[in-house]
Amino acid sequence: MAYMQQALALGWTRPGGRHPRRWHRYLQGSERTWAIAFVVPYMAVLLVFAAYPVAYGLWMASAPSLYAELFTSDEYGDALVTTLLYVGVGVNITMFLSLLLSGFFMRRRWWIKTLLVLSMLPWALPAQPAFISIHWMLIYPGYIDALCWNLFGFDGPDWFNNYWSALGSNILASTWKTMPFWTLILLAGRMAIPQDLYDAAAIDGASGFQRFSRLVVPLLANLYLAGTLLSALWMIGDFVTPDMVSSGAPDGSTDVQATFGVDAMLDDGKPALGIAATLSALPLLIPLAVALMRTLQTREVQL
Repeated sequence: MAYMQQALALGWTRPGGRHPRRWHRYLQGSERTWAIAFVVPYMAVLLVFAAYPVAYGLWMASAPSLYAELFTSDEYGDALVTTLLYVGVGVNITMFLSLLLSGFFMRRRWWIKTLLVLSMLPWALPAQPAFISIHWMLIYPGYIDALCWNLFGFDGPDWFNNYWSALGSNILASTWKTMPFWTLILLAGRMAIPQDLYDAAAIDGASGFQRFSRLVVPLLANLYLAGTLLSALWMIGDFVTPDMVSSGAPDGSTDVQATFGVDAMLDDGKPALGIAATLSALPLLIPLAVALMRTLQTREVQL
């Protein structure tokens, strides 16, 4: 009661559940000066390096003729299809393998804990050197080709001479890089499940698969869906993996929207077209972002 009287006296709240007064009415003299001094540089940086580039990019890509040129371009159509395959297949492989691997790391053995620490290395490594190394491992002639020749006496495969093997190389490289992160997220979700539920299921005679399908999957469904949506958002804008691993080979057929836009800006000298190619992903990004926000607002899981 004394706290409420003090709060009313200071103006923190008002009777009847009305909103509290604005904070700036209580900042006087030097306090208001320091508050403004801290806020103004942040707002200036935000306007110069965030708001202005975004607004300028939207203005550059506002001409309808740019999108007409995009949608009539065969290269853009191929990049769009490749993006959908890259994201659709890559996200599901990454999340499913992460879910299985998180179950393996739930085992209470010291060497498994050591493997958990080592499995984080791909995520910790810088992306560019790692993907360049993968590129030189798969290229012909490269490390795998030399290994096949020295050990077995025949040439290794040329991974980037075929569309599907080049696209698969991009997907596997992305999975290798991001799977440790999602494994750790799903492992944390598994560890949040009370042990009593596992014990009750074991007493009822549930097998390991039944505990997984009827206990773990329903409880992790919301987290798994949120991770899938967020991973899809990341992969749609992923430029480094397709550019460093396959470099668009063969003949630019594995370019995605991100690499197509950068090539249009830098190689073709068409910055407006490149920005338009990037903005053309918004009809896919916005629903994914909205679905992600709705998923994060979900608090309960129905068993």
